[in-house]
Amino acid sequence: MYIFNRITVKPQLPKRIEKLEEIANNLWWSWNTEFLRLFKKIDMDLWETVNKNPVKFLKLVAQEKLEEVTSNNSFLREYDKIVENYESYMNSKNTWFSKNYPNNAQDIIAYFSAEYGLDQILPIYSGGLGILSGDHLKSASDLGIPLVGIGLLYKNGYFNQKINGYGEQQTEYKSIDINNMPVTPVKDEEGRDLIIYVKLPERRLYLKVWQINVGRVKLYLMDSDIEENEEEYKNITKTLYGGDQEMRISQEIVLGMAGVRLIKTLGLNPTVYHMNEGHSSFLILELIKNIIKEKELSFEMARDIVSSKTVFTTHTPVPAGNDIFPLDLVERYFKDYWNRLGITKEEFMQMGMKPNPEENSGFNMGILALKVAGKKNGVSKLHRSSVKRVIFRSMARNFTRRITNYTYNKWNTYM
Repeated sequence: MYIFNRITVKPQLPKRIEKLEEIANNLWWSWNTEFLRLFKKIDMDLWETVNKNPVKFLKLVAQEKLEEVTSNNSFLREYDKIVENYESYMNSKNTWFSKNYPNNAQDIIAYFSAEYGLDQILPIYSGGLGILSGDHLKSASDLGIPLVGIGLLYKNGYFNQKINGYGEQQTEYKSIDINNMPVTPVKDEEGRDLIIYVKLPERRLYLKVWQINVGRVKLYLMDSDIEENEEEYKNITKTLYGGDQEMRISQEIVLGMAGVRLIKTLGLNPTVYHMNEGHSSFLILELIKNIIKEKELSFEMARDIVSSKTVFTTHTPVPAGNDIFPLDLVERYFKDYWNRLGITKEEFMQMGMKPNPEENSGFNMGILALKVAGKKNGVSKLHRSSVKRVIFRSMARNFTRRITNYTYNKWNTYM
Protein backbone atom coordinates (compact mmCIF):
# COMPACT_ATOMS: atom_id res chain seq x y z
CA MET A 1 0.00 0.00 0.00
CA TYR A 2 1.29 3.47 -0.90
CA ILE A 3 0.56 6.61 1.12
CA PHE A 4 0.18 9.50 -1.30
CA ASN A 5 -0.64 12.22 1.21
CA ARG A 6 -1.73 12.89 4.76
CA ILE A 7 -4.73 14.92 5.86
CA THR A 8 -4.82 16.60 9.25
CA VAL A 9 -8.28 17.47 10.53
CA LYS A 10 -8.06 20.46 12.85
CA PRO A 11 -10.79 20.84 15.48
CA GLN A 12 -13.14 23.79 14.95
CA LEU A 13 -13.14 26.16 17.90
CA PRO A 14 -16.68 27.03 18.95
CA LYS A 15 -17.35 30.75 18.49
CA ARG A 16 -17.95 31.13 22.21
CA ILE A 17 -14.27 30.32 22.96
CA GLU A 18 -12.67 31.35 19.66
CA LYS A 19 -10.19 33.73 21.34
CA LEU A 20 -8.27 30.71 22.60
CA GLU A 21 -6.44 30.50 19.27
CA GLU A 22 -5.44 34.17 19.10
CA ILE A 23 -4.09 34.17 22.64
CA ALA A 24 -2.34 30.81 22.15
CA ASN A 25 -0.37 32.40 19.31
CA ASN A 26 0.86 35.26 21.46
CA LEU A 27 3.56 34.56 24.05
CA TRP A 28 1.65 36.87 26.41
CA TRP A 29 0.57 33.66 28.09
CA SER A 30 4.19 32.81 29.00
CA TRP A 31 4.05 35.36 31.84
CA ASN A 32 0.26 35.41 32.27
CA THR A 33 0.00 31.74 33.04
CA GLU A 34 -3.59 31.82 34.28
CA PHE A 35 -4.49 31.42 30.60
CA LEU A 36 -2.82 28.00 30.53
CA ARG A 37 -5.19 26.69 33.23
CA LEU A 38 -7.94 26.72 30.63
CA PHE A 39 -6.21 23.98 28.64
CA LYS A 40 -5.80 21.81 31.71
CA LYS A 41 -9.53 22.10 32.31
CA ILE A 42 -10.35 21.13 28.72
CA ASP A 43 -8.17 17.99 28.67
CA MET A 44 -5.55 17.49 31.37
CA ASP A 45 -4.05 14.34 29.81
CA LEU A 46 -3.60 15.92 26.38
CA TRP A 47 -2.13 19.05 27.98
CA GLU A 48 0.64 16.96 29.53
CA THR A 49 1.10 14.92 26.33
CA VAL A 50 1.80 18.04 24.23
CA ASN A 51 4.25 19.33 26.87
CA LYS A 52 2.10 22.34 27.72
CA ASN A 53 2.09 23.69 24.15
CA PRO A 54 -1.21 25.56 23.60
CA VAL A 55 -0.83 25.76 19.81
CA LYS A 56 -0.31 22.02 19.44
CA PHE A 57 -3.08 21.35 21.95
CA LEU A 58 -5.67 23.19 19.86
CA LYS A 59 -4.73 21.11 16.81
CA LEU A 60 -5.12 17.79 18.62
CA VAL A 61 -7.93 18.27 21.14
CA ALA A 62 -11.12 16.33 20.52
CA GLN A 63 -14.02 18.37 19.15
CA GLU A 64 -16.36 17.05 21.84
CA LYS A 65 -14.01 18.33 24.56
CA LEU A 66 -14.28 21.84 23.14
CA GLU A 67 -18.05 21.63 22.85
CA GLU A 68 -18.28 20.35 26.39
CA VAL A 69 -16.57 23.36 28.01
CA THR A 70 -18.86 25.81 26.21
CA SER A 71 -21.57 24.55 28.57
CA ASN A 72 -19.40 24.84 31.66
CA ASN A 73 -20.26 28.13 33.38
CA SER A 74 -17.23 28.03 35.65
CA PHE A 75 -14.92 27.57 32.67
CA LEU A 76 -16.62 30.36 30.71
CA ARG A 77 -16.34 32.84 33.58
CA GLU A 78 -12.63 32.21 33.82
CA TYR A 79 -12.27 32.36 30.04
CA ASP A 80 -14.13 35.68 29.81
CA LYS A 81 -12.00 37.24 32.53
CA ILE A 82 -8.77 36.20 30.80
CA VAL A 83 -9.96 37.44 27.41
CA GLU A 84 -10.93 40.76 28.97
CA ASN A 85 -7.48 41.10 30.59
CA TYR A 86 -5.73 40.20 27.33
CA GLU A 87 -7.71 42.60 25.16
CA SER A 88 -7.40 45.41 27.70
CA TYR A 89 -3.65 44.83 27.81
CA MET A 90 -3.20 44.69 24.04
CA ASN A 91 -5.36 47.74 23.31
CA SER A 92 -4.21 49.98 26.15
CA LYS A 93 -2.57 53.25 25.17
CA ASN A 94 -1.94 54.22 28.78
CA THR A 95 1.49 52.67 29.42
CA TRP A 96 4.55 53.58 31.47
CA PHE A 97 6.27 54.73 28.30
CA SER A 98 3.39 56.82 26.99
CA LYS A 99 3.08 58.55 30.38
CA ASN A 100 6.75 59.32 30.81
CA TYR A 101 7.75 59.95 27.19
CA PRO A 102 4.69 61.30 25.37
CA ASN A 103 6.89 63.02 22.76
CA ASN A 104 8.69 59.80 21.78
CA ALA A 105 5.71 57.94 20.37
CA GLN A 106 7.41 57.43 17.00
CA ASP A 107 10.67 56.07 18.41
CA ILE A 108 11.70 52.46 17.89
CA ILE A 109 14.37 50.35 19.58
CA ALA A 110 15.78 47.54 17.42
CA TYR A 111 16.97 44.90 19.88
CA PHE A 112 19.44 42.29 18.56
CA SER A 113 20.22 39.08 20.42
CA ALA A 114 21.57 35.67 19.40
CA GLU A 115 19.06 33.85 21.62
CA TYR A 116 15.67 34.41 23.23
CA GLY A 117 14.35 32.42 26.17
CA LEU A 118 10.60 33.00 25.94
CA ASP A 119 9.20 29.61 26.94
CA GLN A 120 10.32 26.00 27.13
CA ILE A 121 8.37 25.04 24.00
CA LEU A 122 10.69 27.31 21.94
CA PRO A 123 14.25 26.02 22.61
CA ILE A 124 16.07 28.85 20.81
CA TYR A 125 18.13 29.73 23.90
CA SER A 126 20.92 28.12 25.90
CA GLY A 127 20.94 29.91 29.24
CA GLY A 128 21.09 33.24 31.02
CA LEU A 129 21.62 35.49 28.01
CA GLY A 130 18.55 34.07 26.31
CA ILE A 131 16.39 34.24 29.43
CA LEU A 132 17.42 37.86 29.90
CA SER A 133 16.61 38.66 26.26
CA GLY A 134 13.21 37.04 26.59
CA ASP A 135 12.51 38.96 29.78
CA HIS A 136 13.52 42.19 28.06
CA LEU A 137 10.86 41.64 25.40
CA LYS A 138 8.24 40.84 28.03
CA SER A 139 9.20 43.87 30.14
CA ALA A 140 9.17 46.12 27.08
CA SER A 141 5.67 44.86 26.29
CA ASP A 142 4.45 45.54 29.83
CA LEU A 143 6.01 49.02 29.90
CA GLY A 144 4.86 49.92 26.40
CA ILE A 145 8.44 50.50 25.22
CA PRO A 146 8.46 50.54 21.37
CA LEU A 147 10.89 47.66 20.92
CA VAL A 148 11.34 45.23 18.01
CA GLY A 149 13.39 42.06 18.50
CA ILE A 150 15.74 40.57 15.88
CA GLY A 151 17.23 37.06 16.03
CA LEU A 152 17.66 33.69 14.30
CA LEU A 153 15.25 30.76 14.07
CA TYR A 154 17.22 27.69 15.17
CA LYS A 155 15.15 24.74 13.97
CA ASN A 156 17.44 22.34 15.85
CA GLY A 157 17.59 24.65 18.85
CA TYR A 158 20.26 24.14 21.47
CA PHE A 159 21.49 20.69 22.44
CA ASN A 160 20.03 18.58 25.23
CA GLN A 161 22.45 16.87 27.59
CA LYS A 162 22.36 13.10 28.01
CA ILE A 163 24.53 10.78 30.09
CA ASN A 164 25.29 7.42 28.49
CA GLY A 165 25.92 4.10 30.26
CA TYR A 166 29.59 5.01 30.75
CA GLY A 167 28.76 8.24 32.56
CA GLU A 168 29.81 10.35 29.57
CA GLN A 169 27.93 13.45 28.47
CA GLN A 170 26.37 13.30 25.02
CA THR A 171 24.64 16.02 23.07
CA GLU A 172 21.27 15.50 21.44
CA TYR A 173 19.47 17.85 19.07
CA LYS A 174 15.73 17.72 18.44
CA SER A 175 14.11 19.50 15.52
CA ILE A 176 11.52 22.13 16.38
CA ASP A 177 8.10 21.36 14.92
CA ILE A 178 7.59 24.82 13.52
CA ASN A 179 4.01 24.06 12.46
CA ASN A 180 3.02 23.55 16.09
CA MET A 181 4.66 26.68 17.45
CA PRO A 182 3.37 30.25 18.00
CA VAL A 183 5.50 31.32 15.03
CA THR A 184 4.12 32.68 11.74
CA PRO A 185 5.83 33.52 8.42
CA VAL A 186 6.07 37.22 7.53
CA LYS A 187 4.54 38.06 4.16
CA ASP A 188 5.60 40.70 1.63
CA GLU A 189 3.26 43.14 -0.10
CA GLU A 190 2.23 40.47 -2.63
CA GLY A 191 1.38 37.92 0.04
CA ARG A 192 4.48 35.78 -0.46
CA ASP A 193 6.91 34.68 2.24
CA LEU A 194 9.29 37.55 2.98
CA ILE A 195 12.79 36.57 1.84
CA ILE A 196 15.87 38.75 2.34
CA TYR A 197 19.51 38.00 1.59
CA VAL A 198 23.05 38.76 2.67
CA LYS A 199 26.21 38.12 0.68
CA LEU A 200 28.73 35.55 1.91
CA PRO A 201 32.09 34.76 0.22
CA GLU A 202 30.72 32.12 -2.17
CA ARG A 203 27.22 33.33 -2.92
CA ARG A 204 24.12 34.97 -1.53
CA LEU A 205 22.51 33.52 1.56
CA TYR A 206 18.71 33.77 1.48
CA LEU A 207 16.69 34.06 4.67
CA LYS A 208 13.02 33.52 5.36
CA VAL A 209 11.53 35.77 8.02
CA TRP A 210 9.28 34.57 10.83
CA GLN A 211 7.40 36.51 13.50
CA ILE A 212 6.62 35.80 17.14
CA ASN A 213 4.19 38.01 19.06
CA VAL A 214 5.39 38.66 22.61
CA GLY A 215 2.53 40.64 24.08
CA ARG A 216 2.72 44.01 22.32
CA VAL A 217 6.26 43.37 21.05
CA LYS A 218 7.18 41.66 17.79
CA LEU A 219 10.20 39.38 17.47
CA TYR A 220 11.50 38.67 13.95
CA LEU A 221 13.62 35.57 13.35
CA MET A 222 15.67 34.77 10.23
CA ASP A 223 15.85 31.24 8.82
CA SER A 224 18.32 29.92 6.22
CA ASP A 225 16.77 26.42 6.03
CA ILE A 226 14.88 27.11 2.79
CA GLU A 227 14.99 25.74 -0.75
CA GLU A 228 16.60 28.88 -2.17
CA ASN A 229 19.89 27.96 -0.46
CA GLU A 230 22.53 25.34 -1.17
CA GLU A 231 22.64 22.52 1.40
CA GLU A 232 25.62 23.93 3.31
CA TYR A 233 23.91 27.28 3.66
CA LYS A 234 20.68 25.73 4.93
CA ASN A 235 22.53 24.70 8.09
CA ILE A 236 23.73 28.19 9.04
CA THR A 237 20.75 29.06 11.25
CA LYS A 238 19.81 25.51 12.29
CA THR A 239 21.76 25.20 15.54
CA LEU A 240 22.42 27.70 18.32
CA TYR A 241 26.17 28.07 19.02
CA GLY A 242 26.98 25.06 16.86
CA GLY A 243 29.66 24.45 14.25
CA ASP A 244 33.11 25.90 13.76
CA GLN A 245 34.23 29.52 13.50
CA GLU A 246 33.09 29.76 9.88
CA MET A 247 29.61 28.83 11.03
CA ARG A 248 29.76 31.35 13.87
CA ILE A 249 30.94 34.24 11.73
CA SER A 250 28.23 33.41 9.18
CA GLN A 251 25.58 33.39 11.91
CA GLU A 252 26.79 36.71 13.25
CA ILE A 253 26.81 38.29 9.80
CA VAL A 254 23.20 37.15 9.49
CA LEU A 255 22.23 38.47 12.92
CA GLY A 256 23.91 41.86 12.58
CA MET A 257 24.05 42.70 8.89
CA ALA A 258 21.03 40.83 7.54
CA GLY A 259 19.20 42.00 10.65
CA VAL A 260 19.76 45.63 9.64
CA ARG A 261 18.56 44.83 6.13
CA LEU A 262 15.46 43.20 7.58
CA ILE A 263 14.68 46.28 9.65
CA LYS A 264 14.95 48.39 6.51
CA THR A 265 12.82 45.98 4.47
CA LEU A 266 10.09 46.15 7.12
CA GLY A 267 10.04 49.93 6.67
CA LEU A 268 11.25 50.63 10.21
CA ASN A 269 13.57 53.49 11.14
CA PRO A 270 14.95 52.73 14.62
CA THR A 271 16.01 55.50 16.96
CA VAL A 272 18.32 53.06 18.75
CA TYR A 273 20.01 49.77 17.81
CA HIS A 274 20.69 47.69 20.92
CA MET A 275 23.31 44.92 20.73
CA ASN A 276 22.68 42.39 23.49
CA GLU A 277 26.20 40.92 23.75
CA GLY A 278 28.74 41.14 20.92
CA HIS A 279 27.20 38.53 18.60
CA SER A 280 25.36 41.21 16.62
CA SER A 281 28.20 43.75 16.44
CA PHE A 282 28.53 43.49 12.66
CA LEU A 283 25.39 45.62 12.49
CA ILE A 284 27.73 48.55 13.15
CA LEU A 285 29.49 47.96 9.84
CA GLU A 286 26.23 47.70 7.92
CA LEU A 287 24.90 50.91 9.47
CA ILE A 288 28.09 52.84 8.71
CA LYS A 289 28.09 51.57 5.11
CA ASN A 290 24.45 52.58 4.62
CA ILE A 291 24.98 56.10 5.98
CA ILE A 292 28.07 56.63 3.81
CA LYS A 293 26.11 55.55 0.75
CA GLU A 294 22.87 57.38 1.48
CA LYS A 295 24.22 60.62 2.92
CA GLU A 296 27.60 60.72 1.11
CA LEU A 297 29.49 61.29 4.35
CA SER A 298 33.01 60.38 5.42
CA PHE A 299 33.68 57.26 7.46
CA GLU A 300 34.38 59.35 10.57
CA MET A 301 31.10 61.25 10.34
CA ALA A 302 29.11 58.08 9.60
CA ARG A 303 30.74 56.32 12.55
CA ASP A 304 29.79 59.20 14.86
CA ILE A 305 26.17 59.01 13.70
CA VAL A 306 26.11 55.26 14.30
CA SER A 307 27.66 55.82 17.72
CA SER A 308 24.76 58.11 18.64
CA LYS A 309 22.26 55.40 17.66
CA THR A 310 23.80 52.29 19.24
CA VAL A 311 23.82 50.67 22.69
CA PHE A 312 25.94 47.68 23.73
CA THR A 313 25.24 45.42 26.70
CA THR A 314 27.98 42.99 27.66
CA HIS A 315 27.30 40.01 29.93
CA THR A 316 30.24 37.63 30.09
CA PRO A 317 33.46 38.77 31.83
CA VAL A 318 35.65 35.98 30.42
CA PRO A 319 37.41 35.87 27.04
CA ALA A 320 35.66 32.60 26.12
CA GLY A 321 32.34 34.41 26.19
CA ASN A 322 33.40 36.91 23.52
CA ASP A 323 33.75 35.81 19.92
CA ILE A 324 37.23 36.42 18.52
CA PHE A 325 37.74 35.56 14.85
CA PRO A 326 41.11 35.01 13.11
CA LEU A 327 42.03 37.99 10.95
CA ASP A 328 42.39 35.86 7.81
CA LEU A 329 38.83 34.58 8.30
CA VAL A 330 37.52 38.13 8.73
CA GLU A 331 39.43 39.19 5.61
CA ARG A 332 37.86 36.41 3.56
CA TYR A 333 34.32 37.25 4.68
CA PHE A 334 34.78 41.01 4.38
CA LYS A 335 37.09 41.16 1.38
CA ASP A 336 37.10 44.74 0.02
CA TYR A 337 34.36 45.80 2.47
CA TRP A 338 36.73 48.39 3.90
CA ASN A 339 36.80 50.08 0.50
CA ARG A 340 33.05 50.64 0.78
CA LEU A 341 33.69 52.34 4.13
CA GLY A 342 36.48 54.50 2.74
CA ILE A 343 39.15 53.10 5.07
CA THR A 344 42.17 50.80 4.75
CA LYS A 345 42.17 47.10 5.59
CA GLU A 346 44.36 47.84 8.62
CA GLU A 347 41.91 50.48 9.89
CA PHE A 348 39.06 48.05 9.38
CA MET A 349 40.77 45.31 11.39
CA GLN A 350 41.67 47.75 14.17
CA MET A 351 37.95 48.31 14.77
CA GLY A 352 37.85 44.88 16.41
CA MET A 353 41.25 44.93 18.12
CA LYS A 354 42.60 46.28 21.40
CA PRO A 355 44.90 49.32 21.32
CA ASN A 356 47.82 47.25 22.64
CA PRO A 357 48.99 44.90 19.82
CA GLU A 358 50.47 42.44 22.32
CA GLU A 359 47.00 41.74 23.73
CA ASN A 360 45.36 40.99 20.40
CA SER A 361 44.51 37.48 19.26
CA GLY A 362 42.08 38.35 16.46
CA PHE A 363 38.99 40.38 15.64
CA ASN A 364 36.99 40.74 18.86
CA MET A 365 33.24 41.34 18.51
CA GLY A 366 33.03 42.86 21.98
CA ILE A 367 35.81 45.33 21.17
CA LEU A 368 34.03 46.35 17.95
CA ALA A 369 30.89 47.16 19.93
CA LEU A 370 32.79 48.95 22.71
CA LYS A 371 34.70 51.16 20.29
CA VAL A 372 31.65 52.42 18.43
CA ALA A 373 28.52 52.13 20.57
CA GLY A 374 27.57 55.42 22.20
CA LYS A 375 26.35 53.73 25.39
CA LYS A 376 27.80 50.66 27.08
CA ASN A 377 25.92 48.64 29.67
CA GLY A 378 26.90 46.06 32.25
CA VAL A 379 24.41 43.97 34.18
CA SER A 380 25.56 45.24 37.61
CA LYS A 381 28.22 47.41 39.27
CA LEU A 382 30.24 44.32 40.19
CA HIS A 383 29.98 43.07 36.63
CA ARG A 384 31.21 46.42 35.33
CA SER A 385 34.37 46.08 37.41
CA SER A 386 35.05 42.46 36.45
CA VAL A 387 34.55 43.08 32.74
CA LYS A 388 36.84 46.09 32.91
CA ARG A 389 39.50 44.08 34.72
CA VAL A 390 39.35 40.71 32.95
CA ILE A 391 38.67 41.52 29.31
CA PHE A 392 39.08 45.18 28.53
CA ARG A 393 42.06 46.24 30.62
CA SER A 394 43.61 48.33 27.88
CA MET A 395 40.31 50.15 27.37
CA ALA A 396 39.67 50.63 31.09
CA ARG A 397 39.57 54.43 31.17
CA ASN A 398 37.03 54.75 28.38
CA PHE A 399 35.05 51.74 29.60
CA THR A 400 34.80 53.01 33.20
CA ARG A 401 33.75 56.43 32.06
CA ARG A 402 31.04 55.35 29.67
CA ILE A 403 29.59 52.04 30.88
CA THR A 404 26.31 52.26 32.78
CA ASN A 405 24.38 49.86 34.98
CA TYR A 406 21.84 48.01 32.91
CA THR A 407 18.22 48.84 33.58
CA TYR A 408 15.07 48.63 31.53
CA ASN A 409 13.33 51.29 33.55
CA LYS A 410 15.36 54.21 32.25
CA TRP A 411 14.63 55.29 28.72
CA ASN A 412 17.82 57.36 28.84
CA THR A 413 19.82 54.12 28.79
CA TYR A 414 18.76 53.83 25.16
CA MET A 415 18.71 57.48 24.22
